[in-house]
Amino acid sequence: MKYVILIHSNPEPWGHPTSDYIEAHRALPQDQREQLNADFEAVLTEMQERGELLGAEALGDPAASRLYRWRAGGPTASDGPYAESKEHLAGFFLIDVATQERAEEVAAVFAGPGETIELRPVMWPGGDGEG
Repeated sequence: MKYVILIHSNPEPWGHPTSDYIEAHRALPQDQREQLNADFEAVLTEMQERGELLGAEALGDPAASRLYRWRAGGPTASDGPYAESKEHLAGFFLIDVATQERAEEVAAVFAGPGETIELRPVMWPGGDGEG
């Protein structure tokens, strides 16, 4: 089963790993930050060893994005950020796991202070949710 893990965040300044730029994360005790980072690295290693990690990318500053909307019969482009929001899409991980429970287990490790993690199933081209 394929899932995408979407990282919604708003680091100031924009940077990766996002946790290094989020005040709520930086406010944690050093040992807790180190444990969260170790847990994250451990799950990444485990997913790579199991062949579950298909790809991942960190995304650039939303201010550098271009938004395309359909207006007056055609596409119109505007500069980013693409949405008025406190959180923007900061990156994603594409995973292929045996069960939804495994996907939820992995996604939970990605959650940290000041960020929202979205777990979403990938759909087959025909619209079937069995991605």
